[in-house]
Amino acid sequence: MKELRHLNKYLYKYKGHLFMGTLFVILSNIFAIVPAQMVRHALNLVLDALNVYPLFDGGQLQDSFRSDFYMTILFYGLLIVAMAFLRGVFLFFMRQTIIVMSRLIEYDLKNDVFKHYQSLPLSFYRRNNTGDLMARISEDVSKVRMYLGPAIMYGINLTVSCILIIGYMLTVNVKLTLWALAPLPLLSVSIYYVNNLINKRSEAIQKSLSGMSTFVQEAFSGIRVIKAFVREKDSAGLFDDAANDYTDKQLSLAKVNALFYPLMLVLIGLSTILTVYVGGIEVIRGSITPGNIAEFIMYVNMLTWPVTSLGWVTSIVQRAAASQKRINEFLHTENEIVSISNLEEPIKGKVAFEDVTLVYPDSGIEAVKKVSFEINEGETLAILGTTGSGKSTIANLLCRMYDPTDGRVLIDGRDIKLFDINHIRNKMGYVPQDVFLFSDSIRNNIAFGKDDATEEEIIQAAKDADLWNNISMFDKGLETVLGERGITLSGGQKQRTSIARALIRKPTVLILDDCLSAVDTKTENAILNNLQGIMENRTSVIISHRVSSAKLADRILVLDQGEVVETGTHAELMEKQGAYKELYEKQVSTGTEAE
Repeated sequence: MKELRHLNKYLYKYKGHLFMGTLFVILSNIFAIVPAQMVRHALNLVLDALNVYPLFDGGQLQDSFRSDFYMTILFYGLLIVAMAFLRGVFLFFMRQTIIVMSRLIEYDLKNDVFKHYQSLPLSFYRRNNTGDLMARISEDVSKVRMYLGPAIMYGINLTVSCILIIGYMLTVNVKLTLWALAPLPLLSVSIYYVNNLINKRSEAIQKSLSGMSTFVQEAFSGIRVIKAFVREKDSAGLFDDAANDYTDKQLSLAKVNALFYPLMLVLIGLSTILTVYVGGIEVIRGSITPGNIAEFIMYVNMLTWPVTSLGWVTSIVQRAAASQKRINEFLHTENEIVSISNLEEPIKGKVAFEDVTLVYPDSGIEAVKKVSFEINEGETLAILGTTGSGKSTIANLLCRMYDPTDGRVLIDGRDIKLFDINHIRNKMGYVPQDVFLFSDSIRNNIAFGKDDATEEEIIQAAKDADLWNNISMFDKGLETVLGERGITLSGGQKQRTSIARALIRKPTVLILDDCLSAVDTKTENAILNNLQGIMENRTSVIISHRVSSAKLADRILVLDQGEVVETGTHAELMEKQGAYKELYEKQVSTGTEAE
């Protein structure tokens, strides 16, 4: 139960639901016990009447006796129906409090987990895959809800039932009580083991289904590749294997499920037989009445489900504890990216790196090493380099997705760690190298960059990104809904949509991380010309492997294997006869050959 202690704060929050649910459980059990006592009285009355009735045969009181007898039995019958109705009402309220409480806690827990996920740094997402994150917020939280709802409800019901029913049975006849209840512990243990088998096979089915779903998703997402390589038959064969594996596991579960009810009925039947046999002996001895036998049979049936649920509840608690342990692993993961002073002062845009080194915590790779540079307010810096040289790492450090292992990143002369993280990121317009678009309209994808974006701002951002002409060609214009990850757009259109999303923020610092790699030279020139006016009086960082993207920059930084190898203007770097000139001449030569 140690892992489940985390849930106590939620139980305290909804203590009113828990208290009322417990009260309704007690009331429902009281109205279950009373009818059994009425059945005892009614049965004893019938037996006594059968013995007395012949004495009135042919007498004047016979009709009166029969009429009174019928009315009494009818009265008992109506009372039993009324008690059953009241019990049903309180059972309804029991579920409306405890089960509703579990749903409310499930809602709160999912929100808390999701909120915590969003607060964690990028290094957390590099260590954990998306499927595992989703499983913990859906599958694991659902298993925890089963503990908060059914397990607590049936646990309370078991406790109350045993105290009230067994306590009363013992006052009637101890020997009969012990014999009547003897098979029930065996029933609980048997159900526990059967339920464990069911759980293990159910989990195997879930894994099989998850694997099959992943396979289908990949097959549909990569359908163009499958068709291009004519692999439809192979894909269908793999799916057939996965479906057969899923079917085999389902049949295995069905065989175990088949044991559940027969096992329960056999042990309940054994308990009933013992009650009748031992009860009959006690009736002969005169210690109880025949009505007590019927009463005890009803009590045994009342206890059957609570006792049966003990094994089921135990299994649920074990699964919930395992799931909560997985959830707690992430909830206890702390975010190392925190603000020291939460400064929210206006940012002018001066940026400086002082001997910055970053070793990625998840992989141990040294991405940049002792990088130093300075960008004055309103200047544009181009960062060039080959793949893996550390260009995107600089963008991540500027947005404070990571903190340097050594050195400092300064904004307006102050350590970036002093500023409120959201305040810093709100002043950044970041266009990542890996473009991500939501399955939503183009309008909403662009407006995502600004909460209160107007129609004019959306259109202007699209024009500045050289996207408006493409949007105008779509039948629904800005309302065109994109497919998953923007699959309905070309690579260049996706990049320009991402640029528009950053431009609509009107950021103090604009970071373009190799965001023009998927557009042709003509479109690149059009976008850069549009950006020239936008970048005026705005600090800008253009990260690229293309030399052509650096033509608007005031200064150029060349990286190689995480280190700064050259820095200066275009003219200065051409005179140095170094890495920049070699890269420039190679790309210009390649472009000339292509023409």
